[in-house]
Amino acid sequence: MKRYRQTLAELLSTLSPIETSWMDEHSAAVIHAIHRIPQKAVYKPEDLAGLFAEDFEAGLTVVRLFLGLSKDEFGIALRSTLGDGGIGVKRFRADPVGFLAGLERLGLPETIAGLVHKPVEWRDLLVERLKSGRGSAIKGQKRGRSLEDFAERIVVAVFGPGSYDTRCRFVGATGLSTEKADLAIPNKKDPRILIESKGYGATGSKQSDVLGDVERIVREKRPDTHLLLVTDGVTWRSRQSDLAKLIEWQNQGRISRIYARAMAAELEADLRQLRRDHSL
Repeated sequence: MKRYRQTLAELLSTLSPIETSWMDEHSAAVIHAIHRIPQKAVYKPEDLAGLFAEDFEAGLTVVRLFLGLSKDEFGIALRSTLGDGGIGVKRFRADPVGFLAGLERLGLPETIAGLVHKPVEWRDLLVERLKSGRGSAIKGQKRGRSLEDFAERIVVAVFGPGSYDTRCRFVGATGLSTEKADLAIPNKKDPRILIESKGYGATGSKQSDVLGDVERIVREKRPDTHLLLVTDGVTWRSRQSDLAKLIEWQNQGRISRIYARAMAAELEADLRQLRRDHSL
């Protein structure tokens, strides 16, 4: 593979937004459950039971949205009112009356009634709470996965299906330790090529963690193993010092090359050359 010396200006010019939806299947089920709630003056235990009629986990998320609690906060509150035992679907099925009584003690019926009769559209408010909480995390996960999928499609086109390991821990240079990577070619036991995908803010982790993840791969891999880094997202422009650090590692040969999605042709060409270089 040709040696490259990339620049910050060059890479910034190739970056593009990573557009994703905040919705997943669970979010859709939650919205469906929200729209099944009747608008009433007073809510009774049987109304609470209706929240769990089709999908218990979706119903439980609706309860958390009404109460405005995080998953951890809600778990602590519900355990304190239910006593010993779990707080999941098994507990509900074993003792639905006791489970609903616990929700009543948390003030759920009054909270529902108060929110339903606010001048704002209460269903929209719950959806917004879902979007800003779970939805934000889902968008981050999807950004990261979209970059992984982008890289994997090109790997399949060059090497064929089943010719690599994905989202694995590859064996390092000493043979005594491992490290995580998105793609290891031809396999995780003796990779000749490693591909890591990192989008700015893709997983909700601190941006410094991106540098740490890449640095751990650099330290663990054999010097003659090529590390290709795939990234994107215009928000990198607000953390150019971190991107500059990655480019510094590329110029030092610790990373063979950094790619954005606009560089798909270059990534494919380099992988084809690496396939020839390594007789894969």
